[in-house]
Amino acid sequence: MTTLILVRHGETDWNVEGRWQGQIDVPLNVNGHQQAQRMAESLMHAPITAVFSSDLRRASETAGYLAAKFNLPVQTDARLREIHQGVWQGLRISEIQSNYRSRFQSREKSPLQVAPPGGETVQQVGERLISFLEDLIPRHTQETVAIATHGFVMALLQILLNREPFENLWQAIPQSGTWLEYKVNDVDLSQFSSRLQVN
Repeated sequence: MTTLILVRHGETDWNVEGRWQGQIDVPLNVNGHQQAQRMAESLMHAPITAVFSSDLRRASETAGYLAAKFNLPVQTDARLREIHQGVWQGLRISEIQSNYRSRFQSREKSPLQVAPPGGETVQQVGERLISFLEDLIPRHTQETVAIATHGFVMALLQILLNREPFENLWQAIPQSGTWLEYKVNDVDLSQFSSRLQVN
């Protein structure tokens, strides 16, 4: 069993503007840095032994505050990146709904199989997340590991752990600069994999 502390990166200007970031490398804004600092202070009680992060700046900058508190390096991994939103990256949701209405509605109903044009499906994100956890958990059994990542990645792990329907993904995305704690083992990972299979 490994305890995972999942941290959503602090706020960016695109968060404020309501733009979908996906894998565009947007840095934290001033408020985002303050959120990350407060988050790190709130986790000082946790027995964290390693800090991992998406390699996108908004996540790695957030992880840096936590790593500094524990005198640990930030270990980046591209498998922790946000879902790739294809041509929707940089657009506001109103623009996506207006210009890609049919694809947007299909994706909300069938997120495992339907991707934005040029982007990833939920299944693809899940597969890389599971790959990361399969590498992580055997090396950090009975430890507490912090992972700075993105809203959609955190929502997907929550859906998998709680066995919720994938249609709930959009409501499960946490606020910027917040964190969630989960305990995960090998059995959980095998169940995750089976849930991601498309019939």
